[in-house]
Amino acid sequence: MAVRSSPLALTVLSLLHYKPLHPYGIQRLIRQWGKDQVVNVSQRASLYRTIERLTAEGLIRVRETERDQAYPERTVYELTDSGRVTARAWMDEMLATRRREFPEFPAALSHLPMITSEETLPALERRAVQADADLAELDAILAANVVDGHSRVAALETEYLRAVAVAERDWLRAVIDDLRSGRLAWQGA
Repeated sequence: MAVRSSPLALTVLSLLHYKPLHPYGIQRLIRQWGKDQVVNVSQRASLYRTIERLTAEGLIRVRETERDQAYPERTVYELTDSGRVTARAWMDEMLATRRREFPEFPAALSHLPMITSEETLPALERRAVQADADLAELDAILAANVVDGHSRVAALETEYLRAVAVAERDWLRAVIDDLRSGRLAWQGA
């Protein structure tokens, strides 16, 4: 049976490729390196389940258990040779293959006839404000990467997220303008 990939599983393998870590260290690096822009680690339980699955599949293994009086016992994991091979295969697949994803926003758009255009406009305006804030945050991250001397390749996911955010913001502004002008209207429920 083929091992199932996921963004979080790939991230764990990638960070363990960098160096052996305990789960808290993995979570800390995900946030520190800005990978939480593309991988959801808000629930620590998801990280622990992923680590358990990768261990059971032989992609990572326990390297040691650290005992320090200042901290609870910590299990340090390392990447196996099989994990290294699998991570590279996942990278190739994820980079080369477009997959259908099912985010919330397009799902909500598909049900707009349930509400009126008057209800839709303020919701889209709030989203546009958030898109502007997200763009400012992404720009700040990119600027900090330059100041810190990071290579461009280390920030490609941020560049991608910025390009997607710009496209969404521009689309939102066009739809908002069409709603305000009356060029886009419908009968609500």
